[in-house]
Amino acid sequence: MKASRIVPGPQGGRLEIHDVPQPKAGPGQVLVRVMASGLNRGEIKLVRDATGGEPRTSGVEFAGIVAATGPGVTHLCEGDHVVGHGTGGQAEFAVAEARALLRVPRSLPWAEAAAFLNVFITAHDALVINGELRPGETVLVNAASSGIGLAAIQIASLMKAAKVFATTRSAEKAARLARYGATHAIDVSTRNPVQAVMEATGGRGVDIVIDSLGGEVFPDNMKSLAVKGRLVNVGRMAGATAQMDLTDLWLKRLKLIGVTFRTRSEEERLQCIEAAGRDLLPLLEAGAIQLPVDRVYPLDRIAEAHAYMETGRHFGKIVIAVDAQLAEAAAVTA
Repeated sequence: MKASRIVPGPQGGRLEIHDVPQPKAGPGQVLVRVMASGLNRGEIKLVRDATGGEPRTSGVEFAGIVAATGPGVTHLCEGDHVVGHGTGGQAEFAVAEARALLRVPRSLPWAEAAAFLNVFITAHDALVINGELRPGETVLVNAASSGIGLAAIQIASLMKAAKVFATTRSAEKAARLARYGATHAIDVSTRNPVQAVMEATGGRGVDIVIDSLGGEVFPDNMKSLAVKGRLVNVGRMAGATAQMDLTDLWLKRLKLIGVTFRTRSEEERLQCIEAAGRDLLPLLEAGAIQLPVDRVYPLDRIAEAHAYMETGRHFGKIVIAVDAQLAEAAAVTA
């Protein structure tokens, strides 16, 4: 089968398309014929940091059709449409734990299905599980035009947040955020986000910040929080180091929480997927969740997709088309 492989090198890795053996489903596992795979920013770093070891298949999420089930799998069957979270998703076939798969409607287009799982389980874990969002609270989402950002503002809106602030660096992107649930879109290239938040909340601040940026944005996020607010960091796009005024932390009794799947046990990861599925699949099936796809690239142009993601120009998800027919269509539109 064809697969996108991360090939390590002394100066960092590169992506190549290789022919590799098709995997087989073991006990509790499912073999999926992959139709499409969502691209995530963390994958850029995985390639860049690959300086040693053996080549491995890229991709952390995928959408496809159940091709076979291993012993002990009872809730999925051949032909089901699923989305999956796990390694090796950018190949014609992938194997995943059955608990890491969610069944999705057959009417859901493959590119949109591939745009769902990773960003929505991350946003759900950040906002609902760790942020403990309650109806009537206020939320600020950084980098709101990213996949995680768009997922977070939708979850906040659907779970009855009173106000949803969404930041971006583009007036054009800011104008589009309202349709996904943002009540206050802030173009930070022309408006101070702390000032905008404080004006709209009567000087109180927000209850939760979903921070994908870190770096120089971190102090403003702290200042935007209300007393007993929660800052949940899910990324470091603006930098891994930041200055913090401990007075804000102390005086407002804030909580700082980090969210990642990299240091979680397999059981913790599966529990996150199951929790997101319980809350979000009914909304997806009802058509309440939107899955904006910016561009679709065929598998053999995956390096171009990585380069495009690094520009930061996308609104929503970048998707890799693995299925031959999807890839042919993507070659025309990417």
